[in-house]
Amino acid sequence: MANRLLPFRQYNEHFVVNLFALQTSELNLTDVTVNTHKKSGKHDAGLIVKLETATDLGAGYSGSGATAGKGNSNLNAYMSSTDYPHVGRNVNPEAFGKFTRHGGGAARPIGITLNQTLAYDENGETMLYYRQKLLEHQGVLPGEVVPILTKGIITVSSEGFNTSGTYTPGSSVYVGGSGQEGKFVDAPAGGTYADPIGTVIATGDRNGVYDEKQKDYFAGDGSDGAYLIINLDL
Repeated sequence: MANRLLPFRQYNEHFVVNLFALQTSELNLTDVTVNTHKKSGKHDAGLIVKLETATDLGAGYSGSGATAGKGNSNLNAYMSSTDYPHVGRNVNPEAFGKFTRHGGGAARPIGITLNQTLAYDENGETMLYYRQKLLEHQGVLPGEVVPILTKGIITVSSEGFNTSGTYTPGSSVYVGGSGQEGKFVDAPAGGTYADPIGTVIATGDRNGVYDEKQKDYFAGDGSDGAYLIINLDL
């Protein structure tokens, strides 16, 4: 699990979409072995995401599919059992609309995730029963709505962009293709969404340039401490 966003950000809540959940096939809900879910890269905060083409909010939120209990495809077993009889609406439903990380293709990205989706913590503990820790990790449970930012200023750590690219204030950033899924890149990849999705307004490095005392202890080595401040515009 990881948060690709650093604390500094400026945005208006009107540019945050609160309708969609991470497609649960992107997150392992059954294997609690720490190494299998700790850094999947598919459920982080700061991911560039796109909508599932099969999303139908009309049928999902107002039709029988949203209220049926037993055997309903928009309920996941991680949140609660889905096979109890006579349960009806007394279950933990998940948002019908889904998104996945953008990994190429011509689909327009909807924005970037502001929260990560967590099934387990770093110790393999089920986050369903640790709501306080979930809040502290700026996370939501599988099936819950993830806030998606479409416009605003964000600070992206090195995990959120292709560090081999060239970024300068005023340069455009694009959606990453194969090998850079969900990341910002400095040039459009072939076969993916080609329009710029934001502008770099500042660059920096948390490792510091003065002396060892000013290094960020959690930034890592080399390019790990690099960051971009991006004016996102979708």
